[in-house]
Amino acid sequence: MGGFTVYFEKPAAWAETVHVHFWNDATGSVHTVWPGLPMERQDGRWFVHRFTEPVTHLVFNDGHGRQTADLHRSRDGWLTADQCWHDREPAAGRAPAAVTQARPSHARAVPASLKPVSERTDFREETIYFLLTTRFNDGDPGNNFFCRDRIKFNATTGQPEDPHWRGDFKGLIERLDYIRDLGFTAIWITPPVENRSGLDYHGYHAYDWTRIDPRLESPGATYQDLIDAAHAKGIKIIQDVVVNHSCQWGIRGKVHIDHLPIKYYVPQGSESGRVDNGPYRGHLGNYAWPNGDDIDNPAAPDWYRERHATDPQGIEPLVDPRTGETVPKPGYNPCRFFGIDANTLDPDWYHQEGFISGGDWESAHPLQHKHLAGDCIDLATGRQNVKDYVIGAINRYLDMGVDALRIDTVKHIERDNLLEYVNAWKAHKPGLFVFGENLVKGYGWGDLGGGDNGPSEIRPWWYTRLGHDPRNPLSGGDSGFPQLDFGLFSTFRDTVSKGTYGGTAQILTMDWIYGDVTQMVTFLQNHDVGPDNDFKYRFKGEQWMAAAAYNLIWTARGIPCLYYGEEIEFMKGAPQDVSEANDTLDRTGRAYFGDHLTDDRLAETQSRPLYRHIQRLNRIRQAVPALQKARMTQVAEWGSGMSFVRDYAEGGSYAVVGLAIGSDQSIHVGGVRPGLYRDAVTGAESHAPDGTLSFHVRANSAGIYVLDGPGKIGDDGPYLH
Repeated sequence: MGGFTVYFEKPAAWAETVHVHFWNDATGSVHTVWPGLPMERQDGRWFVHRFTEPVTHLVFNDGHGRQTADLHRSRDGWLTADQCWHDREPAAGRAPAAVTQARPSHARAVPASLKPVSERTDFREETIYFLLTTRFNDGDPGNNFFCRDRIKFNATTGQPEDPHWRGDFKGLIERLDYIRDLGFTAIWITPPVENRSGLDYHGYHAYDWTRIDPRLESPGATYQDLIDAAHAKGIKIIQDVVVNHSCQWGIRGKVHIDHLPIKYYVPQGSESGRVDNGPYRGHLGNYAWPNGDDIDNPAAPDWYRERHATDPQGIEPLVDPRTGETVPKPGYNPCRFFGIDANTLDPDWYHQEGFISGGDWESAHPLQHKHLAGDCIDLATGRQNVKDYVIGAINRYLDMGVDALRIDTVKHIERDNLLEYVNAWKAHKPGLFVFGENLVKGYGWGDLGGGDNGPSEIRPWWYTRLGHDPRNPLSGGDSGFPQLDFGLFSTFRDTVSKGTYGGTAQILTMDWIYGDVTQMVTFLQNHDVGPDNDFKYRFKGEQWMAAAAYNLIWTARGIPCLYYGEEIEFMKGAPQDVSEANDTLDRTGRAYFGDHLTDDRLAETQSRPLYRHIQRLNRIRQAVPALQKARMTQVAEWGSGMSFVRDYAEGGSYAVVGLAIGSDQSIHVGGVRPGLYRDAVTGAESHAPDGTLSFHVRANSAGIYVLDGPGKIGDDGPYLH
């Protein structure tokens, strides 16, 4: 693309001289040195600069600490004082006639401070809100569905309530503003593809990767509608993807796993037609389907497909072709309906080495060749037919506009094999951000030490690298496949859960082992784990402890991620997943959240202290590129406090951070750049003429001193003041 011209309307509070600083990510070269080139004043209103070559990013600034966010432009454009691009000159004092992105009528405009999705090419600029779609917000009760297992019954009426499949795309679309107003720019949703199991509401038991589960969609609220609505509000969509396994009934149209139809199952002590399990009356087949079956797989044998279309009550005698016995028969082998015989699986699609047990969990080969669970059947991911199917299916969602992928159960697939999938998706959609989940209940250093009882080949750092020396991360470069940061998460068990930062700096000294630590996804808890001693519960520490953890997560390297409800301490202390024999979802961290999002309760939800705390942290991080993209240097920690520097030289952004937990702290950081610093939390100003910056931080708050920074961002709250 050739040259182009940009026009900038200077805000009234800015100094009289305006500069433009620009660089090109594609070439890796910075075209100007901060603060950039002075712009020419034109007609009293506009400052103008003519570019003679393409650029990827630019920042307007006045050389005195006031600047725009990182911007993107490659064609003529007018940027008004509210930081909104226009394709033609808008009239003075009037709203523009046209903006650069079309929006559906149900969506509010993208905030002026947030660039359109298509212009945000570096995922480190984002923060992530993670939710289980089916447990977030119910927009369409007509698609609600009860799983067979863990049904909640009303203690008074005996009627089933709280369907497992409750939230949906319609409900999520209706509350996109809630997530955006909280300050998040990306939403990670659980796998939306069609699922099958006795407890499949979460999406991790895929049956058909090529179809969206109809229990999530409604008229006018399809997956495409969700993607479009999110983009119109400047929000990216991260799709969770399972590569490792399918459900226990195979893959629709590709492979069938031998079972008897569920509608013929009769528990011991019961009889056909009298099973009563809430909506499952007569038998346990799918009550929402008129044929009472669960599986409509063209790959199933003829006898199975014939019964799929007939006998909805499950009462006509059926001979088990494996044993010759006739069902329905009370107490007949449940494994013939729900279990797996690994030796009979199709080797073109599945591994046949049995189920993971005992020491298998810390050994690479069994971890990557045995089945994870009875409803998670290990795919032969190295076979070309499996690659073609899974890669091709996900490409379709990338074409629909999905912005990033999160890969489930990473350590259960050999690294180089999994990178074939990751790199294929990146080739299909250049610039795609893909990160993985490699769960480890420790620091995850593998053969590098640290008391780890598992090898490097199944640890997070290994998947971020390309080398093959388990004791030397530098034997290979960056794989381009960052991970959820379970190492940093694990420190919270021993630190913030006890009201201290003690020992955190030691973990951060190992940042060098990752391919690019600034792209790791950081978190306090998720749907599987919390930072308590047994990793079982939603965070149950004091509120100020959580605030102190968020202060660290939002100012340290990496991309912050929040699990739905953390902003109001939702289900505090509850087990993250069903735990006891009689647990139902309402007793767990996966409880339904939508009750807090109703019109009459929304204001209360948004007034909660942690909501406002996280909202402000998002605003601060969005305004300071160094907090988004720089590595951490000069890390110091003394239990009740931490300090470090974030130096993003290529973006002209430099910040000194001090954190306090439990008590007020005096922070002194030496070896910093001289100049005027402004605190994004208090607005205080401080000079560092001798290269030492000193400031005071109140208990459980932060000092975020930005060189030539914008000053105070947002309003004081109980934990940032």
